[in-house]
Amino acid sequence: MEQLIGQLIGGALGGTASGKALSGSSLGSVGNLIAGVVGGVGGGQLLGGALGMAGGDAASGMDLGALAGNLVGGGVMGAIVQVVAGIVMKKLRG
Repeated sequence: MEQLIGQLIGGALGGTASGKALSGSSLGSVGNLIAGVVGGVGGGQLLGGALGMAGGDAASGMDLGALAGNLVGGGVMGAIVQVVAGIVMKKLRG
């Protein structure tokens, strides 16, 4: 569960930050947030499966290193998805 929360928060922050930094690909505040969350969770799950990062043992408590990895991975993927979605939407609008 901590994995998903870390990816959600990281994706939301990454999408929002990239929308502010690259105004040409901005989808608006809510659009940036949604694109970031989708990218953070989807990308985090794909990266976690590809790199073999599985959730820790539930009895061992929370692993701060894994949480930080989920935040960073979710943030990067959230930013990437937000920028790509912003560019596609800009092209579709004309």
